[in-house]
Amino acid sequence: MTYTGRAVVAGSLGGPEVLRVVSRDVPDPGPGEVLVAVEAAGVNPWDWKSYAPASGATPPVELGVEVAGVVRAVGTGVRWFSPGDEVVAWPVRGGYADLVTVPQRVLVRRPASLPATAAAGLLAAGAAALHAVVATEVDADDVVLVHGASGGVGRMAVQLAVLRGAHVVATASPTWHACLARLGAVPVAHGPGLLDRVRAAAADLGEVVAAVDAVGTPEALETSVALVADRRRVATLVALDRAAALGIRALGHGPGADPGTDVRDAARGQLTALAADGSLDVLVTGAYALEDAATAHRRSRDGHAGGKLVLVTDAARASGDHAPVH
Repeated sequence: MTYTGRAVVAGSLGGPEVLRVVSRDVPDPGPGEVLVAVEAAGVNPWDWKSYAPASGATPPVELGVEVAGVVRAVGTGVRWFSPGDEVVAWPVRGGYADLVTVPQRVLVRRPASLPATAAAGLLAAGAAALHAVVATEVDADDVVLVHGASGGVGRMAVQLAVLRGAHVVATASPTWHACLARLGAVPVAHGPGLLDRVRAAAADLGEVVAAVDAVGTPEALETSVALVADRRRVATLVALDRAAALGIRALGHGPGADPGTDVRDAARGQLTALAADGSLDVLVTGAYALEDAATAHRRSRDGHAGGKLVLVTDAARASGDHAPVH
C-alpha cells in the first residue's frame, strides 16, 4: 500500500525562503520499520543549518529530526508497536511531514499526559542536555553553571541538574530570569562582567564545580574555565572547535566530539517519563503549521525564541492536541 502526505523540504541551498511544501508518496514500512502519522515536529538549529550554503548538502533536503504522532502501520518484525499507539521518535529523517517512516528502535511510547507538541520538542534537546549533565558528573549539592539557559537545551540542563539535587547558576537574558528562578536556578545576565556576576551569585552556594555551555560564546567558555578547577567537568555542546585547546569536553557530532550514543539512546524513556509526571517541563514558545516552517526557522535563527518551537500538522489540529498555531 502507498500513502500520500505533505512534507517540507529545502528545494535548494540558502535561507528559509527556499523551504516549500511538497506532496510525496510513502510506501508501507519495511522490516523493522514503523510508519508514523505525525502530529507535531520539533524545530532544531540543525534543521536550518542542514540546507545552509555552507552545509554542502544536495537538494532537496528533508527536514525534521524529532516527531510525536500515532503509529499508522508497522513492518514485519516490529514487536512493540501497533497501529494506533501514540509515540515519540528521535532521531528521524524527514519529520516535517504528515507521514514519516522510522526504525522501531528510535520510538518510545508517548504517555497520555504528555501533549504531542511538548513531546515533539523533548528528545533532541533533552538528550543533549542529559548527555551534558552526565558527562560533567553533576551530583547532589554540586554548584553547576549553565550557559544559554533560556534555550531548549540549556533549559533542559537546568532542570535535569536541579532534579539531581545540584545548585544551578543559569545565564540568560533578563527576560527569562523569572522563568529560570521558578525552575530552581539562580539566574544571571550574560554580557560583559559575567565572571563577576556568576561569582557573586554563587557566593552563598559554594564553589562552581561543573559547567555546561549551550551557547558557545567566548564569554561563556572563558567564565567556565576561570571558575571550574577540573576542566573535565566543563562541557560545550556548541563550541566544539575550541574545546581541545581549552581542555574541556566537546559533546555532540563533530571532529573530536563525544557523541554520547549510549546515554542519548537511553534518554528517550527517561525523558518521556519525567515529562509525563511533570518533573520536566517542556516550554513550547511557538507552534506553526507546516506551511509556515520558514517563519519558524527565521525565529529559531534569531536566537530569541526561548523554549522550543514546533510544527503542527492538520492531524494534531483536528484532534485539538496542540498549542495555538501562529
